[in-house]
Amino acid sequence: MDKTYLPDLISGLEQELLRLGYTKGSMTFYRRRWNQLMAYAEDRGECYYTEQLGMDFLKEFFGITQEDFSRTLPQAETQEIRVIRMVGDFQLHHAVLRRYLKHKEILTIPLFVDIRSRFQSSCEKKGYSQVTTEHYVKQSSYLMDYLAAQGMDDFTAVTLDTVNTYIRTLAGFSYKAVEQHICSLRVFCRFLYQEGIMPDDLAAKMPMVKARKQTAIPSVWTHEELKQLVGACRWRAAPMRRSRWRYLKYRRRTGKRSAWRSRRITRWIWMTG
Repeated sequence: MDKTYLPDLISGLEQELLRLGYTKGSMTFYRRRWNQLMAYAEDRGECYYTEQLGMDFLKEFFGITQEDFSRTLPQAETQEIRVIRMVGDFQLHHAVLRRYLKHKEILTIPLFVDIRSRFQSSCEKKGYSQVTTEHYVKQSSYLMDYLAAQGMDDFTAVTLDTVNTYIRTLAGFSYKAVEQHICSLRVFCRFLYQEGIMPDDLAAKMPMVKARKQTAIPSVWTHEELKQLVGACRWRAAPMRRSRWRYLKYRRRTGKRSAWRSRRITRWIWMTG
């Protein structure tokens, strides 16, 4: 990884935040912290950002140590960590990695906005559920936002290496989250190729992620296992209130048996011990 002179790195990060539409108040807070970081690095005789520099800065100014990361921190301390971690993320990926979407609209390039709308219509025409469609569109927007951060305003220069580099920004996410991201990217890349927006079919080149099935119940039961399952429970009528029981006795005496359907309500009672 090529390191950038710390003041130049901070300057580039500021420009990226301005492109993303961060407010004046947020920028003032970030600049104040980053000026403190640059002054701290200068006092130590360091010209580049390192993970150790960031950790020492947090410990020196805010008393936050590596051990504190394993517990739930107050919002103020979490914000301080995010401000410093943002510098390292930008140096590594040249992008601001936002785990939580702060701004509702993240795409500003008209072409990307149009592609997102067309992709959403395509998902709806294919009969995808609303949740699946929203997920695909959201993840594709993250990819296009990453491309914009790399100075790309279309898909002509996008290669498999570009997609793989974006996937590396998901480091720290759960296995399932990465799996869902890659699935969304594959659907989106297939759409771009079919629409003639992307010259190469990157979806066919992307590796398949093996889905993990963490079910404790086997798909096939033996006769002995079924006997143990049934033997672990017993069948009885669901309890009912005394007033309800009196009402049913009255209905039985009057010959109206329609209400007796409620007596068929039963439930499984699992035995323990």
